Amino acid sequence: MILVTGATGTIGSETVRLLAAMGERVRAMTRNPAAITPPPGVEVVRGDFGEPDSLARVADKTEALFLLSAPGPHLVEHDEAMLAAACAAGVGTVVKVSAIGAGRSTGAGAGDWHLPGERAVRASGLRWTILRPSSFASNALRWAGHIRRGEPIPNTTGTGRQGVVDPRDVAEVAVRALTSSDHAGGVLTLTGPELLSVPDQAAILGGAVGRRVTTADVPLEVYKKRMLAAGVDPAFAETAVNGSRLVAQGGNATITKDVEHVLGRAPRTFSDWAHDHRAAFV
Repeated sequence: MILVTGATGTIGSETVRLLAAMGERVRAMTRNPAAITPPPGVEVVRGDFGEPDSLARVADKTEALFLLSAPGPHLVEHDEAMLAAACAAGVGTVVKVSAIGAGRSTGAGAGDWHLPGERAVRASGLRWTILRPSSFASNALRWAGHIRRGEPIPNTTGTGRQGVVDPRDVAEVAVRALTSSDHAGGVLTLTGPELLSVPDQAAILGGAVGRRVTTADVPLEVYKKRMLAAGVDPAFAETAVNGSRLVAQGGNATITKDVEHVLGRAPRTFSDWAHDHRAAFV
């Protein structure tokens, strides 16, 4: 039995789908089981990172754990609580989704939130694999409304480029790590095949929808004010601003071969993702 946390998210839901298609026994954890329609044969269970008793129940009689919790200041508490339940239940394998840059002394980006959880995974005594994906191609969905209305998409990272990765590739790598020991003890940095800026992504999306898509630079102080006005946690807003600054300065201009090494094929391009998700933008 493989326990998948974050089972309703972009990566978690695809991981559940792929595992079920392989015939694996899957338990999908969510805070609201009524909101998920799982593939046939998947067991849906209620679990909350803030409720240790619920974690003990969902971890019972499982052999492997896919550990994915939402980024934020409380991430380490969630990771540690889930790992404690997994260890108590005798789980043997854990695959944690972290973020690119975790371990660097940058003081910026979501990697800082993930690093304590990575350390807890390494110290757990479980067979572990850590995945550090770059910026997800699916983050472009936040621009869908702007594109449908013919408005420029907001850009907080200037011409800074990133190895934008298709979340489907991240899920495929996770499945390989969950179902074999080939990548045990590995830290895999998962990127797409090319470095792209937001203007680059806008041009590719324009090709997918058949019309020009433009960008509008947003000063970081304005970006932060907008997040705070929307009720975003101040610590989250500060990290998001620092992460944007890091990208703008070229701090995430990284490409690796890890996806190709694990899957035996080149990673999907952002153009692949854009054309497959064209309906969201038109």
